[in-house]
Amino acid sequence: MWIAIGVGAVGCFLLKYVGLSVPEAVLVDRRVQKIAVLLPVALLSALMVTQTFTDGQAVVLDARAVGLGVALAAVLLRAPFLLVVALAALATAGVRLLA
Repeated sequence: MWIAIGVGAVGCFLLKYVGLSVPEAVLVDRRVQKIAVLLPVALLSALMVTQTFTDGQAVVLDARAVGLGVALAAVLLRAPFLLVVALAALATAGVRLLA
């Protein structure tokens, strides 16, 4: 197990080092800047979908999907962020209570 931890730590260090070693000419390229702006959105979306529709190795459709649907509807209706979170939590809890 310690070997895996060591390999992971060295890998993370090398990845960080490579990122810091990128020439400035690459970083000022418009294409790179556009991609850099969109990457966090894509990563957070992937995390959200993974956490909502999976349970271990299985794909599931449960109360979390209802909460996500309610949150999406609230966002489309331009509700404030705290209201979106509260509505999603209440919807998820309500479905779990009824199930």
